[in-house]
Order: sequence, then structure tokens, then C-alpha cells
Amino acid sequence: MRLILLTFLFLLAPSLLLSQEKTQTEPANPPQQIASPELVSPPDSEQGNQVEIPDSNLAQDTSQPASEATKADIKEPAQALNESSEIIKKTIEASADEASELSFSKITRFVRLGGVIISITLIILTIIILRIMHRLVERFSLQIPQKRMLFHKVETITQFFIYVGVAISVFLLSFRINDQLLSIIGGTLAVSFGFAIKDLIASFIAGLMIMIDRPFQVGDRITFDGQYGDITAIGLRSVRMQTLTDDTVTIPNNKFLSDSTVCGNYGELSMQMTIDFYIGLDQNIEQACTIVNEATSTSHYVCLPKPVVVLVKQVIIENYMAYRVRIKAYVLDTQYEAAFETDLNLRIMKAFKEQEIHPPSILHRNT
Repeated sequence: MRLILLTFLFLLAPSLLLSQEKTQTEPANPPQQIASPELVSPPDSEQGNQVEIPDSNLAQDTSQPASEATKADIKEPAQALNESSEIIKKTIEASADEASELSFSKITRFVRLGGVIISITLIILTIIILRIMHRLVERFSLQIPQKRMLFHKVETITQFFIYVGVAISVFLLSFRINDQLLSIIGGTLAVSFGFAIKDLIASFIAGLMIMIDRPFQVGDRITFDGQYGDITAIGLRSVRMQTLTDDTVTIPNNKFLSDSTVCGNYGELSMQMTIDFYIGLDQNIEQACTIVNEATSTSHYVCLPKPVVVLVKQVIIENYMAYRVRIKAYVLDTQYEAAFETDLNLRIMKAFKEQEIHPPSILHRNT
């Protein structure tokens, strides 16, 4: 039994070796095929003869393609790597060219190159026209000073319409209008408009709240953010105040929602005023109070139906004790506030001097 197996293995060994060599040589030379390890058909196969090939020649023939295949296997990865790198370079260059062509095509799809040149020319001409107009306005203002404000108003309005017209013209000349461009511009304008009118909407709401809540009215004298004066106008966007120095202050309405406002008269013509006088501790305080009361009650600007109050208090002025005589009286009209204060100071100081009532020592020495 063992002898039969050994004989069978001995007979199958050459065929197994030849099949293994065949599998190695097939990738390098796929067209070549070996039909059998023992027989090869000659070109003139018509006679049906078979030629036996020696084993040594067969081993020589099969070993040569195997060595060539191993060399080809070593060279193939390097060549494949070089070819792949060249393909990647060509792909990158082609994609860059395509991207530049696409970007340029996108630009030319929306922008008119000829219109851009015309727009630049139009902008330059507009700047020249505006400068000429400004020089003419300045010349006419010097020649006719009475109409200077009118000339500047006309210049401002004209500039506004010129800016708007030139902006629209430049847009229409430079861009090709389509649905995509309109959607982009519409979104941009919507966002910009929303940020721009945020404070404006807040001022509108605050203006409505001022009209409903009425913390002050037109004609009231208020103190707001260090400004003191009369309210001349209340609008949906802002409030105008005229100070005692005849300055006009414009305050946005939304400021009144967060800051405090002090109103002196709240819709009435009369308003309470407080005026202080200082005298020494060694002076006749009762006589001083009488003088102050009489001078206030007999003033032309006092509102007599309202009470006149005189208050006395000891205070310290630069480390010196003194009497403070405070008057609380109502002026007849808020527009006479400064005149009322001036009248009281002149008359009371004159009476103090006649009655030899002196201010505190520190103030007396300084005067």
C-alpha cells in the first residue's frame, strides 16, 4: 500500500510543479500557455504526431519567464507610483483651470465690464459736479447772507437726490439683473436695513410711550442728562429741547426709556424755584428772613397764588458755620426764571447792605 502511494506521488510531483510555475508566469506573459508538462503540439499538427520534450529543457524554459516576471513585479510599483503622481498633478492643474474659468464665468454672468467703466466715469463726473455746486453755494452765500441757510438746505437736498440717482445708475449699469442677483441683494439689504432701523424702531416705540404716558409735555422745563431747558417738540423719533443759553438739543426718544427725567412744571406755566442766601451766625437772622420774604412777595415775576416759603438752616462753608436762607417760590412763567432770580438777588443784597447784614466771615473776607 505504501509503495503504491509513493509511486502515485512520484508521478504527480512534476505536474504539480509545472502548475505552480504556470501560475507564476501567467501575470507577466498571459498569452503564453503550456498545455502539458510532457507533450507540445508542433505547428504541423495535421499528422497528429506528439513530440516529447525533455525535463531539462522544460525547466530552462519555465525558469526564464519566472525571473523576468520577478523583475517586472519589482519595476511595476515604481512605475505605477510615478504614473499616479503624474495623474494627480494633471488632475490638480485641470481642477485649478476649471475653477478659474468657473469664477471668471460667474463674474461675467453678473457683472458688465463695459458698464463698470461707464460707472467709474459717472462717479468721477458726479464728484466734479458736487464740488462745483458747493463752490457756487458758498459764493452765493457770501453775496446774499440773508439766504445762506436756504442755499445750504437746497444744496443738502440736491446732494441727497444726486447720490441716490448715481447709486441706482451705477447698479443698473454694472450688474446683470436676474433672479439670483435680486435674491442676494434682497437678503443683504434686509439684514442691513434691520440693523439700521433697530434704534429707529426703538425710538418710535419710545415716542408712542411718551405720548401715552406723558412724562413731560411741550413747553415743560426739564432736566435730562445734564441738559436743562424747555421742550419745544415731541416727535416719533426724537425730542427737541431749547436750553437757557438758546441752544437746541435733539434727544432720541429711546433715551427716555432708560434715563430719569426731572420736570419742573409738568404742563403748567408756573414753576417752583429755589434760591439760597448765606449770612454769618452773628447776624440778625430774623431781620434777614423778613427782608427775603418781602422782596420775594413783591417781585413782578412771582406767582402770588402759590406760597412763598423761607427756610433757615445752619451749614458749614469751608470750615465756617453760617446760616443758609433758602427761598422757595413759584415764578409766574418758566420763561421768566432767569429774570426772577436776578431780581431777587439784586433787591435782597441791596437790603442786606442797607441793614448791615453781612455774609459769613470767609465770604466777607473774600469779597
